[in-house]
Amino acid sequence: METGPISAILDTTLAIIFTWVGYKTAAIVWKYTPYSYPNARINAMEAKLLSEQRFNELAESRTLQNFVVNLEDTDYRDYLTGISTYNVEEIERSLERALAGTYELMIKILPGRVSPFFRLMLEEWDVRNVTSVVKAKFRGEPASDYVMEIGPMLPKVKAMAEAKSPEEMLVILEGTPYEGPYQRLLLGEISIQEFETELYRMHYGKLLSYALSKKNDERVILEEFVRLRIDRTNILTVLRAKAAGMDSEKIKSLVIPGGSVKLDPLIHVEDLSMALAELDSTRYGKVIRDVREEVEKDLSVLERALDKYILERMGELTRFYPLSVATPLGYILKREREIRKLRAIAKLIEDGVEPERIKELVGDVA
Repeated sequence: METGPISAILDTTLAIIFTWVGYKTAAIVWKYTPYSYPNARINAMEAKLLSEQRFNELAESRTLQNFVVNLEDTDYRDYLTGISTYNVEEIERSLERALAGTYELMIKILPGRVSPFFRLMLEEWDVRNVTSVVKAKFRGEPASDYVMEIGPMLPKVKAMAEAKSPEEMLVILEGTPYEGPYQRLLLGEISIQEFETELYRMHYGKLLSYALSKKNDERVILEEFVRLRIDRTNILTVLRAKAAGMDSEKIKSLVIPGGSVKLDPLIHVEDLSMALAELDSTRYGKVIRDVREEVEKDLSVLERALDKYILERMGELTRFYPLSVATPLGYILKREREIRKLRAIAKLIEDGVEPERIKELVGDVA
């Protein structure tokens, strides 16, 4: 019996198997290895997030100067050292710069196939700066007081703040994504509120387009993150509008597309209570039910509940995809929550609230 043909078949089969194994191994290495270092670094950073005990100690500061001093052994030290006057505005600006620094770090350490997402997220400060400057100009206030020293468009924003006329601001915005909406604002086609909404639509549209351009785990995680953020924004916008008695057509003009919740049923009901009832059948139903009575009195309770839900959802994705972009996104959310608490403590200290009451109030901040 000749063994030549059989050996050839076996050799070919083995070659195919080894090629397939090699391909799958390479695919796994390409998919997960780039996250090993950054996620290990992020896990170490998470261990340095402030504990509840530390927040309680900060609540005992009594003065804003003591509050800043008490943060000198944290990652916020470098951002707080430049404070010239101890007031809430200066502290909040420093904390915002610390948050932006976190985004910038993610851009540096994450794989090139996802780091642009965090660069896009930094553009939210451009949206906030542009809208703040435009609003200040329309109110006749000093626009430079509202500029946050963050964002890719900061030089243009500063130029806008110094502009002598609305037309000069339009020239500065020429060639940017915000030129069109601002021109429509000047022509009276949209209101200031609609102008702001349009800029956020553009921002979230970019984030969602980027998420949908990815594949596999990265698409799943990024898409979920963006849609959750859009849902949060839309739900709060609609409910606040209902509480203010705004009509349905006006509310529609303030909605951002791309979320997972169908908003028409909420928009067309008569009042806030009925809008909350409509949310009961959505993925946020349990979130609403847990705080329903409080929400009807104070919508900020729902804002905190939604933030907590999004953080928990990212935690689930991190456990399911441990070496993925879910880890940095989860850390960003935790950092945002930490900064919200620090801002709340600073504001309460400035208002002269007693430490025990500060601890109680800040404990409720998601």
